[in-house]
Amino acid sequence: MRWYDTHGRKSLPWQQSPTPYRVWVSEIMLQQTQVATVVGYFERFTARFPDLAALAAASLDEVLHLWSGLGYYARARNLHRAAQLVVAEHGGAFPTTLEAVAALPGIGRSTAAAILSLAGGQPHPILDGNVKRVLARHAGVDGWPGAAQVLARLWRLAEARAPAARVGAYNQGMMDLGALVCVRARPACGACPVAADCIARRDGRQGDWPAPKPRRTLPVRTTAMLLLHAADGVVLLEQRPPTGIWGGLWSFPECPPGADIDTWCRERWGFATEGSERLAPLRHTFSHFHLDIEPVLVRVQALPERVMDAGWVWYNSRRPDARGLAAPVQRLLACLSDRS
Repeated sequence: MRWYDTHGRKSLPWQQSPTPYRVWVSEIMLQQTQVATVVGYFERFTARFPDLAALAAASLDEVLHLWSGLGYYARARNLHRAAQLVVAEHGGAFPTTLEAVAALPGIGRSTAAAILSLAGGQPHPILDGNVKRVLARHAGVDGWPGAAQVLARLWRLAEARAPAARVGAYNQGMMDLGALVCVRARPACGACPVAADCIARRDGRQGDWPAPKPRRTLPVRTTAMLLLHAADGVVLLEQRPPTGIWGGLWSFPECPPGADIDTWCRERWGFATEGSERLAPLRHTFSHFHLDIEPVLVRVQALPERVMDAGWVWYNSRRPDARGLAAPVQRLLACLSDRS
């Protein structure tokens, strides 16, 4: 805590006026994402949704639009759903107990503890990725932190070492220690305030702890994305189902690789095409598989009105509106703009 008072980060945007809402949004954005990336997203997001009520009242489309490019879109869907639940079940007031906060979609024990300690001063220790690394090295904890037994031991350590007072400062200090000093590669042990009794430093085993997640070969899936465009430059997008990959986002229609494009368009939408061109393939990697995308540029004769049902839209990338777009879709739209 003395180290944090001198060296810790105190100027991040979510540390200014740290309400439960602002801390919550930042903690969700910081999952799987670096601070430098999150800062801009956080500022844009909270400018548009300054409080929980504004987020709850917004459309999922607009929420996903402001999340576009940040990835792991289930975080945004859960954030939006949780805001609606707080309005419906808690009268719009953010819950104040660890159990109630952890029960909200997308919030686990550590995130709930971070919200309540950083915004409310409640005495709950946290266990995010940075804290796991500090504790695993300091106590010499073997095993991958995602394994149940290892995680349970780390939680016991977190609880035992948390102070009785200023737990918010302690938690922020632990996160900063992991982010700034006890980093993954070449930790700056000489600058660490707890180096004197650190087992990893004593034994020269900083590279052994925490143990990495067991590697596995990711499977590969393949799909063809149809970039159906008309003479005025608009392209057809469909909204994906609310769950699954890119849930709720807008993407290009897909068909099996190698399918006859003319037949597919005629049977599915009832319109004729004026030729197609296969573009350079691209790969998008998710946490559990690789997706190889084969983009096909397809020219259509007209804009059939029957496609304008809910869940489909003719999208003009020159005049973009507020809707969430999957990252590969953004790349392909930029490719179309460069060609026009």
